[in-house]
Amino acid sequence: MIILPAERKLDWKHPPWMTLALMLTCLLVFLFYQAKDPRLMGQAINSYLSVELDELELPLYRDYLERLQLRGDADAGERLGYLDYLAAEDERAGVAVTLLSDPAFLDYLIENQTLVMTTAEREYWLAHRLPIQEQYIDQLSVNEAGLIPAEPSLYRFITYQFLHGGWGHIIGNLVFLFLLGFTIEKALGPGRYLLAYLFCGAVAGVVHGLFHWGDPTPLVGASGSISGLMGMYVAFYGLQRIRFFYFIGIYFNYFRAPALLLLPVWLGKEVYDHLMSEGSGVAYLAHAGGLLAGAALILLLGKGWFQARETFYEPEEEVRDQAFAAAYGAALEALARMDFDTARSRFEALWRENPDRPVALEHLYQLAKLRPDLAPYRERTGELLDTYLRLQQPGNLVKVWQEYQELAERHQPLTPDQHNRVLFAALRNDDMGTAEKAFSRLQNEGSPQQIREASQLLAAEFSKRRMELKAAEYRRQTEQL
Repeated sequence: MIILPAERKLDWKHPPWMTLALMLTCLLVFLFYQAKDPRLMGQAINSYLSVELDELELPLYRDYLERLQLRGDADAGERLGYLDYLAAEDERAGVAVTLLSDPAFLDYLIENQTLVMTTAEREYWLAHRLPIQEQYIDQLSVNEAGLIPAEPSLYRFITYQFLHGGWGHIIGNLVFLFLLGFTIEKALGPGRYLLAYLFCGAVAGVVHGLFHWGDPTPLVGASGSISGLMGMYVAFYGLQRIRFFYFIGIYFNYFRAPALLLLPVWLGKEVYDHLMSEGSGVAYLAHAGGLLAGAALILLLGKGWFQARETFYEPEEEVRDQAFAAAYGAALEALARMDFDTARSRFEALWRENPDRPVALEHLYQLAKLRPDLAPYRERTGELLDTYLRLQQPGNLVKVWQEYQELAERHQPLTPDQHNRVLFAALRNDDMGTAEKAFSRLQNEGSPQQIREASQLLAAEFSKRRMELKAAEYRRQTEQL
């Protein structure tokens, strides 16, 4: 069973670069650094079989597993059965891989060599087995950079998070990293997100090490870090009801639930799987540790350094579009009833909440235009000019300015700065006639500095267009200032 939070949709306008970088790092490590492992293991197997170490170690390994089975290790029985199958099929390579891949068995032999081997066997074993271990097995990526509870090292709490045990392992982790990572990265920003990700992975490694103290088997994979992302996800939403995706067998669907209520469900599942799947090789308690670390990080520091950015709680674009469409429709209904006061208040609310959508302001401008002799029309014109300038819409800016000149300039003159902006916009729109009109307005009320700069600009623009008479006219005006 899989349960994943699915409240957010990815916004490719703002890609999750850090999540993509983490995914790429894991993939590159797997493709290049871990690519040496098959070669090393192949060399180890050939060397191991060439000196017939399997004939010496196989009976000892059976005895070792039987001892574990008597101590209540349920996994030992399964391993014995698998060993019998390999022996029956004469799969010497499979036997070699099994014996070479069990570091606990090697430790057992080193500690008990005088008890389980004769002097001649011990000398032969030491002369051949330990060199194979040092030259090949110890050079495997999991032994170089994996997290080994029996040999804890600070750097391994980070490096193990980028190693994986096979294609199925890495593909599964990368999918979950992407599905969860883009949301947490949006909440924290790339820098704090990376720190939180690595911290959760390190805590997951600590929890695994505490429950497997002295175990020489390496731990690898990003699962603990990804579990931390799940813990952070639900902690950000708290008791807010959010959408979850679930998959059982071949059936999948969505449901809504208070976010934090899923945390004990996930924890219970990891603990149950740990108890019921002993020897599976899956670090369920590391997952539980990552979950708790991620949730605790936000619940304890969520109002401080790990506080979510304000943009994280903004409604998604689809939700905002729906809300805007409903409010815009209500405003248009009021306008159709000629209830101008209600329409005006609704458009004003829309404009305050959606400054990136000028359509509400355009309606306010049209309403104000009903009385061009009054101050509100000038105010709305100024707002619309600023908006079109910010949105880089010079054509609309010039159009509004021209309309204002016809209707209201004699009642409520615009400021010199506004005329100056129109001049620049008209030049960008290659509208020299409007640019000259804006300059004539600027001449009446602008400062000498503004007029000088504008005349110099017009002279240069006319000169570019090979209109030398016009260019000379504006040069003379510049010289007279």
